[in-house]
Amino acid sequence: MNIMLVSVTERTRQIGIRKAVGAKRRDILLPFLVEAMVLSSLGGVAGVLVGWGGAQLPSRLGGELLSTLVTRGSVVMALSVSVSIGLFFDIYPASRAARLDPIDVLRYE
Repeated sequence: MNIMLVSVTERTRQIGIRKAVGAKRRDILLPFLVEAMVLSSLGGVAGVLVGWGGAQLPSRLGGELLSTLVTRGSVVMALSVSVSIGLFFDIYPASRAARLDPIDVLRYE
C-alpha cells in the first residue's frame, strides 16, 4: 500500500509532462494500473506461500494432534484482498494527480 502511494507521489512530475503533451486520463492511469496489479499480485502470492508454510508448521511438529487446512477459498480471498488494496491505493492517488492542472503539477517538487 505504501509503495503504491510513494510510486505515484514520486511520478507526479511525469504525470504533469504527460498531461502537458496531451495524454488522456486513461493513458496516465494504465501504467499505474498494470504496476499495481503486478506488485500486489506478487505480494499476495508471497503472502499466501508464507501463510501456507506457517499453517503447515504446526501439522509437521504436532503430528496427528494438530492438523491445519488451507482451502482454495481462503487463498482466493487473500489474493483478491491483496489485489484490491493494491489497486485502490494506486489508482486513487494516480487519478487525483491526473485531474490536476499540468502547470501546477510541473511546478510541484
